[in-house]
Amino acid sequence: MSRPIALAALTVLELAPPDMVSCAADAGYSHIGLRLIPATPTEVSYATIGDTPIIRATLARLADTGVRCFDVEILRLKPETRVVDFLPVLETAARLGARAALVAGNDPDEARLTQRFGELCDLAAPLGLAACLEPMPWTDVRTFAQGARIVGQVARANAGLLIDPIHFDRGGSRVSEIADVPAAWFRYVQLCDAPAERPTTTEGLLHQARAERLLPGDGGLDLRGMLRALPPDLPLSLEIPMEGLAKTVGAVERARRALAAARKLLQSLPAVNLA
Repeated sequence: MSRPIALAALTVLELAPPDMVSCAADAGYSHIGLRLIPATPTEVSYATIGDTPIIRATLARLADTGVRCFDVEILRLKPETRVVDFLPVLETAARLGARAALVAGNDPDEARLTQRFGELCDLAAPLGLAACLEPMPWTDVRTFAQGARIVGQVARANAGLLIDPIHFDRGGSRVSEIADVPAAWFRYVQLCDAPAERPTTTEGLLHQARAERLLPGDGGLDLRGMLRALPPDLPLSLEIPMEGLAKTVGAVERARRALAAARKLLQSLPAVNLA
């Protein structure tokens, strides 16, 4: 069984969704991750919910290229969130053929967040989607251990826990913790690298995570240890924004470099199959 490798939206965020699909195809990816909801108020947004022209164009591009959509993002659970409002997003994700929806926890009330994450899982299940909670050190789900606690309490078959190596490391989590979590909770894993030295401010964390990551193998994160601890053949999503490089290197070439670096890393591990 081959390992699906997806090009995450943040890696080529300057592109509109249909062009992200073409970029993924041109760079040799089997899958794409699409951002249906902007991560920040200042981010470029498109009409990507429902039967819109850009969704129809994206579907056509998927059909033309053979690239498949793996995941969509980003669903934030906030104190004021009404989970049912995410239904059009999830329906659009299902129409695109996605398997997973990325979820961020932005509610300091963990009991309420857990309840709403469960409700989101219930909403996603009939559509064939997993809801994958991603711990990030500047959100209210800061660590891998906290994310695992929430997923465990939710106890839904389609509840997932998503590791992003930079967030995993910056949150102070350890590779040894991965073995304490059921393998079924992992639906996919993001891949990137970063300097071993951690930023000392939230602003620094945000800038590095959203704008200046490194290709796998170019930094100091324990990517090999993480990948060895996770289930073999787990799908990968390459989320590697490099805004400095993007000033001189186009999206397709950056995506190719990311894929080549990921494959080189995977080839250094035992019994790994490539997409």
